[in-house]
Amino acid sequence: MKQWLTNVLLETGEYLKENETVGTKVELFHLEITDGFISQIVPATQVIDSPNEVTDMKGKLLLPAFKEMHNHLDKTYLSLPWKACVPVKNLKERLTREAQELSVLATTCKQRASAMIEQIVNNGANHIRTHVNIDPYIGLKNLEGVLEALDDYKDIVTAEVIAFPQHGLLRDNVPTLLREALRNGATMIGGLDPAGIDNSIERSLDVTMDIAHEFNVDVDIHLHDGGHVGYYTIDKWIDMVEESKYQGRTAISHAFALGDVSVMEQHKIADRLAQQQVKIMSTVPFDMRRLIPPIDLLTEHGVDVHFGFDGFYDSWNPNGSGDILEKVTTFADISRKLDERSIRQTLKYITNGITPLDADGQKVWPNVKDEASFVLFDAVSSAEVIARTPLDRIVMSRGKFIK
Repeated sequence: MKQWLTNVLLETGEYLKENETVGTKVELFHLEITDGFISQIVPATQVIDSPNEVTDMKGKLLLPAFKEMHNHLDKTYLSLPWKACVPVKNLKERLTREAQELSVLATTCKQRASAMIEQIVNNGANHIRTHVNIDPYIGLKNLEGVLEALDDYKDIVTAEVIAFPQHGLLRDNVPTLLREALRNGATMIGGLDPAGIDNSIERSLDVTMDIAHEFNVDVDIHLHDGGHVGYYTIDKWIDMVEESKYQGRTAISHAFALGDVSVMEQHKIADRLAQQQVKIMSTVPFDMRRLIPPIDLLTEHGVDVHFGFDGFYDSWNPNGSGDILEKVTTFADISRKLDERSIRQTLKYITNGITPLDADGQKVWPNVKDEASFVLFDAVSSAEVIARTPLDRIVMSRGKFIK
């Protein structure tokens, strides 16, 4: 199937303004899409005479589709009547509250997950990494619902599904349940606070790595444990990755501890994370009482950092829109990205590293043979999109308009 997108605005380079700040050059182009991939990019001055479908984008700015890299499709209350969550004093109390409603919510998992997928997709993401509760209360019921929902959207959304021991790994028959989940559709193994929840750092990490090897799957561990306990946990995990030759196959989500330690310790562990290719998945929390990882420092050391919105409107938090772009806007704001170039480069945290211009302002995207997965905005640059977070957007995934 062929189609043309005409009058598409692309970033093509930089220029120096009179005030000696950097601006973004943009030009209009026509893009031919064939079977979900870009097959031609021509200047907008060229007349398109084609028997195939032609859609005039009227000067909208083209950006790469977003990637939602930390989410919980099974937890949301979306599609159910409104209710706020019950305040708690700590993580363990929150888990107890969640456990009390798991069996009730499980019956609507597919419906709720579908509503969440719709919202994430409409915001511009066509990939979702979701953690799914695997626990002694409901077993694999949430996994079944999430997989059914994702199957309905398989033509427009790719996904990684993580078997997640939300209520602890080292209890009851949870390791057995995790193995069962990996035999029944989960594609990755997760973990949660080896110190704070499992009360045994080494054993928890060992069991996680053993299951990963057994099923040859990647790993993504939630780590809320802070300070030097959390730092030690990350350091120990890096040791295991190196010993097991699991480079490039693991991630630490949240990783708040990296923001709790000295700058010298941050540099030291950033080098180790980069060497062993351990990714960091940050949710850039709005609760600024909690230090987030030093994202700029990690990036400078070559650590692969991604953002996720996390859960929204659930038993943990009644707030949130599921718009992953908001996380980039928040990060650019709190890290004082004020100029065009520095704002623009933060887009990479939600696009799997893809930006229209590289760090030197040279055009690197899009190209012929790239996947035709885009978000289009009424804006003059990606920096404007990040700074202003416009709600009006058009989304295309693999050559199909989905919004």
